[in-house]
This record gives sequence, C-alpha cells and structure tokens, in this order.
Amino acid sequence: MPHVPQIKIPATYMRGGTSKGVFFKLTDLPEAAQVPGEARDKLLLRMIGSPDPYGKQTDGMGGATSSTSKTVILAKSDKPDHDVDYLFGQVSIDKPFVDWSGNCGNLTAAVGSFAISSGLVDAERTPDNGTAVVRIWQKNIEKTIVAHVPITNGEVQETGDFELDGVTFPAAEVEIEFMSPVDPSEAMFPTGNLVDDLEVPGVGTLKATMINAGIPTIFLNAEEIGYTGTELQEAINGDDKALAMFETIRAHGAVRMGLIETIEEATGRQHTPKVAFVAKPQDYVASSGKPIQAADIDLNVRALSMGKLHHAMMGTAAVAIGTAAAIPGTLVNLAAGGGDREAVTFGHPSGTLRVGAAASKQEGNWIVEKVVMSRSARILMEGRVRVPGDVF
Repeated sequence: MPHVPQIKIPATYMRGGTSKGVFFKLTDLPEAAQVPGEARDKLLLRMIGSPDPYGKQTDGMGGATSSTSKTVILAKSDKPDHDVDYLFGQVSIDKPFVDWSGNCGNLTAAVGSFAISSGLVDAERTPDNGTAVVRIWQKNIEKTIVAHVPITNGEVQETGDFELDGVTFPAAEVEIEFMSPVDPSEAMFPTGNLVDDLEVPGVGTLKATMINAGIPTIFLNAEEIGYTGTELQEAINGDDKALAMFETIRAHGAVRMGLIETIEEATGRQHTPKVAFVAKPQDYVASSGKPIQAADIDLNVRALSMGKLHHAMMGTAAVAIGTAAAIPGTLVNLAAGGGDREAVTFGHPSGTLRVGAAASKQEGNWIVEKVVMSRSARILMEGRVRVPGDVF
C-alpha cells in the first residue's frame, strides 16, 4: 500500500522567556494552512506530536509541557505603525485541538528577534548597532506589544549576561512593553468588582480577583485553598485531586468572567483563563535550589497553565500580576502589602520576576497604559520540520 511522503516546511525552533516553540512565517506554510481552520490545526498538531495518549509528544517537536507545546505564526503587518503580526497557538498535549484564545507572553520575547532575522521588519528600522524597536500586533488578543531587541553589527544579539529565573543560561536582555493591555472601552474586571465571592461547587465560596489584563486570570488567596504560596510543581502536579479542584475553579471562573456560557465549554478552552494563587512574602527554596528571601520579594504567586502548575511564570500572567498589583484592593495588591505601587517583584517556583505597571482610574474605569518586563530569547535550531503529507 503506497504512503504519502513527508513534506518539508521552513521553521525555527526558539526559546522565548521560559517557553519554547516552533516559529513559522505565514507564507512558508502550505497554502491550505495559511488561513485559520481545520487544515492549519491538523498540521500544527501533527508537527508538535499531539494528541499523544502517552503524554510525551515523542513523535513531534513538543516537549510534553504547556511551556513547550507551542506554535507561532508571523507575517509582515499591514496594520499602520506595526511591523509584524503575531499569532500564537497553544497545542494541547493529549487532546486534538489548538487553543487560539490567548497570547503567550514568554514567546513574545522571541517574536521581535525572529521578525528581524526573517526579514519581516524593514531594514531601515534596524540599526547596525543599538536597539531595534519592533512593533508587534498580537492577533489573538488584538493588542500592541513593543519589543526592544539588541542589535550588534546588523544582527540580532542573542548572547549576553542577563539572567532570567527559570532559564539555565544567561542571554541578551529583551525589554517587552505590553501597551494598553486593557482598552479603555473594555472591562478590566469583567464582574465589575476588584474582589468577588466565587462559588465553586464541591470546593466552597472563595475570594477571587478576576481580571482581564495580558490574559484572563483568576487570582485566589493561597491559604483559602490550603496552600502557602511557596509550592513547587511536584506539590500540585502529582496530586490529581488538587488538579481537578483547580480545573473546577477555572471553569466556574470562566463562566463568571463571561468567557464561556456553560461549564462544559471549559474543556475546549484550556489556555484561558489562568488560575493563580497569591500569598504574602515567605522564604522558600526555588526548584533550582536557589534560596529566595522574603525580604527580596513583595509576594509569592503560583499559576497553572493547561491544567498544571507552571514551572516559572507565564509572561501574560505576569502582565496580569503587575496590573492587579498596581490597583489597590485586589488580592494581588493586598498580598503585596496594599497601597499604590508601580512595580512588583514576585516569587515563583523557579525564582523571582519584576514587572512594572502604572494604573489610574478614569471615568470610573481602571486604565493601565503599559506593563513592562524583561525577558530573553534565543534561536535553538532553524531549518525545516517534516510532517506526513496527508496529515491535512
């Protein structure tokens, strides 16, 4: 019986922040996959190695974690004052779907570098030496992001001495600005409240700050759900009962935030919203063995992504953390000591992260002009990926 041969697709495998993903230029994809739909999803699933009932993604490019089961599609932007369109697809590991409902803040750090290296940014916008300012249109959430990419001798500089907790080796620093993460016309707090009583059957009624900034996020108090806020991955990811509880909370929070209409819809929307829990500063030892001192952080935060506790912190969730910390009265702000603040340093399982945000209230609505943080990015491999030609 004859079999269809594999096809080759130009691709680049990149680390961005504490995530990894496969990057494509839109025009390099097969024609059927250049538009949203079943063909594109099937191609990306097969390329990553999903769905995999073994949970390993051995027969694909995925790394069997939410941080490494990711895809990015970039195109030259026709939107005024933007250089590149950035579309992110979170690929489920064990289920046959790609979630397009949100952004990946970590991989955002690699978008500017890839765009420059791939010729998607006009040459006159890239200095021979200095910093290239890449204007990104994030298509999933329709927001502007600005990446400040270091350039040396006309090429993207990837090596450097910037250290990012959760990443083993130092690299060049890339500053990311998430511009107007919440439009003035949008509700930063979908329920209209800084803190809600979220009723979760089988769990109880929990205090929750539900915010839409960077990515829809449900913040809880750690102590209310039986945690200290200093947990590492093994404390939660090996506990099926805990994971089921968090998924139940996520589903009911999604309905309360207006993201879905029924609880059942949550299974088809794994990427958003995120669930995170916060606590006041406490000493702990990060997953690398690095001691984290309470005096060096403002609060502790732990967050779940795609049903598992994240090994560090999602970039988009960091936007939500920075935004919520800047607004007096949210659970994040209260855990950090309350009051006005324009930056916060929080502890996560791999170490610490600082994120800046300035919030103000205008005509009854909270406004954040931008959220700023530093990440790093590096090309790991470039060439062509191969997938069976009959996959789509």
